Amino acid sequence: MTKIEAQIKQYGEALNRLNEVLAMPKNDVVRDSAIQRFEFCLDLAWKSVKTFLEEKNGVICSSPKDCFREAYKQGLIEYNEDWLKLVDMRNETVHTYNQETAELIYSQLGEAAVKFEILRKILNEKI
Repeated sequence: MTKIEAQIKQYGEALNRLNEVLAMPKNDVVRDSAIQRFEFCLDLAWKSVKTFLEEKNGVICSSPKDCFREAYKQGLIEYNEDWLKLVDMRNETVHTYNQETAELIYSQLGEAAVKFEILRKILNEKI
């Protein structure tokens, strides 16, 4: 198994775990678990994109936003600000924690999971 295949597999497993917790009835523990799993998914998403761009296109990127911008340029994903907003959400959950922020982020995780799934499919098709 290549590095990119292993990363995409790990990314898919993390996404399954996120979807699993999002299907549970919401309480504080479920919310916090979903946010943590979102963070894992975003980290694995951008690192998978980074590896894909390096291995398939010879392009080097070093940060989540740079990698997603480069993925737009390379035609891997469609241009929109959603991926950059997901990076901002992740940064907010990692560096600032309060109930209001947690509730806001949690309310957006279903949409994030859909974007993660689309990226997973794209990466699997292109490797």
